[in-house]
Amino acid sequence: MPQRADAYPSADDAPAHDVPVDWAVSRRPVDYLEAVRAMEARVERIALAQAPELVWLLEHPPIYTGGTSARPEDLLEPDRFPVLRTGRGGKFTYHGPGQRVIYVMLDVKRRSGDVRAYVAALEAWVIDVLAELGVAGETRPGRVGIWVCRPDKSDPGEDKIAAIGLRLRKWVSLHGISLNVSPDLAHYAGIVPCGIAGHGMTSLAQLGAPASLQVVDKALRTHFESRFGPTRTVRAPLEPQPAVPAAAQALP
Repeated sequence: MPQRADAYPSADDAPAHDVPVDWAVSRRPVDYLEAVRAMEARVERIALAQAPELVWLLEHPPIYTGGTSARPEDLLEPDRFPVLRTGRGGKFTYHGPGQRVIYVMLDVKRRSGDVRAYVAALEAWVIDVLAELGVAGETRPGRVGIWVCRPDKSDPGEDKIAAIGLRLRKWVSLHGISLNVSPDLAHYAGIVPCGIAGHGMTSLAQLGAPASLQVVDKALRTHFESRFGPTRTVRAPLEPQPAVPAAAQALP
């Protein structure tokens, strides 16, 4: 059957790197539920080959979200912020201003068909970004996310700087990564982050690294393209269409 003119590659079509991934950045905090609805709608279109893959960078107003394996005892202060259960993998986490949330909507089957390799590629992407900013990020067996050794602390150990929580729908990924740029780290006190006790949370700002979202976004895009292929800038989901000047509307 001939492919529609508006169709995009599906799992059996051209290699993933042949088609640019849409790259969108929201400039204002986005309500969590609204973002999830927009993400789910886009993922459905990607799965149907009606839209290209998308990486969406944004912030959320303060909120605690619980993944599919979140335990009630890990929610320490349920009245501190709104609490929402979500379909992503993982346990409780915090989202808020100063944290770069990265929703990664990629066709995993077309790219590799290997979920573990996909997660490892996302981890390596974040580690590359941190290295450019002067921070040594590492993974740990049995602990999801990216960790930073803290020999400078009075109680040396490891702090988490980025969390990863994913879900697949028709082999397209939803949710993604949260990277602490300059959030209020005290807000993590209301949960056991990702269900892992005995470790702290850190951020680029706390580590004295560049903590501008613009700098972080540039590094994210550069290293994404190195690992996953080209991108193209698009308007972020939920952003209003630009207004058309009245004079232009009057043209025949």
